Amino acid sequence: MNKHLFGAAMLLLGFGAGAQEKLLTIEEAFAQKNVTPPQNLRQLQFRYNSDNYVYLKKADSADVWMQGSFRDKSETPLLTLSTLNASLRKSGYDTLTSMPTIQFNKGRDWYFNIPKGRVAYSADAGTARLTIPRELLNKERMEESSAGYIAYVDNDNLYVADGNSNRAITADGSRSIVYASTVHREEFGITKGTFWSPDGKRLAFYRMDQSMVTDYPIIDWTATPAKAELIKYPMAGDKSHQVTVGVYNAEEGKLVFLQTGGPVEQYLTNIAWSPDSRYIYIAVLNRGQNHMRLNQYDGATGAFIKTLFEERDEKYVEPLLPMLFVTKNNGQFIWQSNRDGYNHLYLYDTSGRLLKQLTRGPWEVTDVKGFDDKGEHVYYLSTELSPLTRTPCRLSLRTGAVQNLSATGEPSVHSIQVSGTGHYILDIYSNQQHPRSIRLVDATAPTKTRTVFDAPDPLAGYAKGTIRISTIPGGDGTPVYTRLFLPPGFDSTKKYPVVVYWYGGPHVQLITAGYNGGAGDYWFQYMAERGYLVFSIDPRGSDNRGRAFEQAVFRKAGEPQLEDLRKGVDWLRSLPYADTNRMGLFGWSYGGFMTIDFVLRFPGVFKAAVAGGPVTDWRYYEVMYGERYMDMPQENPQGYAATDLTKQAGNLKDHLLLIHGLQDDVVVQQHSVRFVRAAIDKGVQVDYMIYPGHAHNVGGKDRAHLYHKVTDYLDQYLK
Repeated sequence: MNKHLFGAAMLLLGFGAGAQEKLLTIEEAFAQKNVTPPQNLRQLQFRYNSDNYVYLKKADSADVWMQGSFRDKSETPLLTLSTLNASLRKSGYDTLTSMPTIQFNKGRDWYFNIPKGRVAYSADAGTARLTIPRELLNKERMEESSAGYIAYVDNDNLYVADGNSNRAITADGSRSIVYASTVHREEFGITKGTFWSPDGKRLAFYRMDQSMVTDYPIIDWTATPAKAELIKYPMAGDKSHQVTVGVYNAEEGKLVFLQTGGPVEQYLTNIAWSPDSRYIYIAVLNRGQNHMRLNQYDGATGAFIKTLFEERDEKYVEPLLPMLFVTKNNGQFIWQSNRDGYNHLYLYDTSGRLLKQLTRGPWEVTDVKGFDDKGEHVYYLSTELSPLTRTPCRLSLRTGAVQNLSATGEPSVHSIQVSGTGHYILDIYSNQQHPRSIRLVDATAPTKTRTVFDAPDPLAGYAKGTIRISTIPGGDGTPVYTRLFLPPGFDSTKKYPVVVYWYGGPHVQLITAGYNGGAGDYWFQYMAERGYLVFSIDPRGSDNRGRAFEQAVFRKAGEPQLEDLRKGVDWLRSLPYADTNRMGLFGWSYGGFMTIDFVLRFPGVFKAAVAGGPVTDWRYYEVMYGERYMDMPQENPQGYAATDLTKQAGNLKDHLLLIHGLQDDVVVQQHSVRFVRAAIDKGVQVDYMIYPGHAHNVGGKDRAHLYHKVTDYLDQYLK
């Protein structure tokens, strides 16, 4: 499809209103009753170094692992529970009552857990051997190496086990000295704290000294009496924790620390080992987050070797992914950067020389999925067709030629798995017509495909409204995407109340060409069934629109988003069927901050608003995220002052409900408490709801309760 069709023209995508009689309940809207999320193939994966895929299927009330390939006309059973149990008995282990989760893509053996621990199963021999005993499998932050060493944390200290003994690597671990954990509040793509070398013999790990960070109380209300559980929470402008990286040689029993130098308040991100296990690479970022150095260190001595290259930006640099070495070419790697305005791929050699920019254009690479077995092609997902889509592509490192691997011509959101040889991909996609489809694609000839699975519509039989996705000019004229759910049986001669849901902060995109318009649940359809127009907007600051689009929020959080929503309100007012005298606004987290900010600055536009987990003063948010987008409070006092919503509480004229998880350790509850106090001081009314036992998000069965509360509040003032 021509990508320009995604321009300013309005799209009417799927969900034509029908004459169905069933209406969603709030529990069904969150797949807690009757309705399910779109079906999928359970534990779908390619087998190691193979073009064969496997997944778990129910057959005659029993789970069976099925196998298929492009060459096979039909799938065949690969492993049954009876076969697996026979092998376990043969190996001296107890049998299982149900089929376990199995990793087929880790190596030639298949890995799964039994009561005694984790085993490696040899399909050829029909035997299983224990690789990790249960007592280690349950340890904190456990990670096994390719050489069989096991790292874990016990009583705050790091240990490495070799099958014969468990050796303590550190001795000073405590609440303040944290080992092998995520650091920097899990920003910069950090998801873990241990990193085994490719040969499995050396362990790099984080050491975080947070003794200088102020304690912050999170109250445990289940204790009698209630007690404070102290966490370390570095607020913007305050002291941050100090991180170093250790390297332990499991063969020699030797520990060194990398000589990362100062200052002590810097960010050590995106750790990667060289394929030969000799060197460690770290993207070192200053606290100001505007200068990144990709550094190389000696894994044996910890010595600094060189800086491969640097990146600077007048606003901020945000490394999110480690260097990716090219298969079968240890001297070359791919680096992702938005240095030209959009996230693209750059090919470097290990001297730090840029060989070529692999992708370019006014669009983003959103994910890199790996290489073929010869390292000649790289697979990735992009927004080249439209910011609403994710398109799978295959790029030749030698020629730069790109193949679109999409198995469908319509706008879609794809994810892919690449086979062990790189010759085939599993293309998992959704669009407005399909909740989920899976096709096996020949990557060398993308027109050759085989359908593996088509999911039925989980909302079949329910009344559904039409979704309209369009673009409107934002506050500075930049096109921004909007999404509108229309009620079933929509009548353009009638007037409908409006609910606006938004987020608008970095790293989030609400609106896509995927199923349900990108909405992750069915609450939007539920509200449409109740007679609302449900509107969303991805204003400036949102994800996947390029660097300038996101950086519009720099040092002035909320301002461009409020300008864009005002344009969205103007657009709603232009619709003859939108009752803009009855509008409600709802947002969570960053969206909660902007919801309160909007109703304080522009009273009377919305009759009711709901702000969940809201930031009410960026001075009270964490160092890493807050200072990236706002600089330090000492550097940007006016910008921070503008985000202190407690100073504006007296402007509140509309109905406002604040919702907060009682154990929120991300946006601490002090934000809502301070705003309620300010409202009391100014003599204005505000409603306040807490969710005990929940942190920043309210999940599980309580999520339906939360949305009951939100819906009832909006109904009260908009119906």
